[in-house]
Amino acid sequence: TIKLAFLYIPKIEKICKNVNKYTFYKNTRLNKLKERDSRLKAIRKLIKNNKIESQEELLLLLTKDGFELTQATLSRDLKLLKVGKIADGRDGYAYTLPTEEESKESTHIFIQDFLRGYISIEASGNIVVIKTFPGHANPVCNAIDNMNFEEILGTVAGDNCMFACTKEGVTGKQFIEKLKKLIPEIE
Repeated sequence: TIKLAFLYIPKIEKICKNVNKYTFYKNTRLNKLKERDSRLKAIRKLIKNNKIESQEELLLLLTKDGFELTQATLSRDLKLLKVGKIADGRDGYAYTLPTEEESKESTHIFIQDFLRGYISIEASGNIVVIKTFPGHANPVCNAIDNMNFEEILGTVAGDNCMFACTKEGVTGKQFIEKLKKLIPEIE
């Protein structure tokens, strides 16, 4: 039996290494999501409290606050937050966040886009499958993306079907329930 135990030690070590790699990967992903959330909050706060005219200026302020990010990441964050630019009343422009009324109006438009194309919705694990009319998968996918559900990790659209992957710890069924609260017309 001692000889058999020595034969299994390398296999056990390999399994332990794989478990550690997965745990590291999972923890790294969770940390990145937490970092992103805190970065988005910081961006909102900076735009509300400062007159910011450029991405470079915002990037500098974020760096001073301890965030490490690229201009491309900042650009994606600004798009996600639906940040716009308005005339500052002089000769320049400044970043602005959408008002609550503008957010509600755009959410209403995305809900209508979703309902125009949607046929059915089902979930399996953390995958949500939405079947659409031919040619409507992209508008439905765009609607889901632009409603900024924090539960959604990413979406992919075809011609008449789209997939949404939920974040770690959120099931597809939980997401569908949240979607049904927002859009009661979903059956």
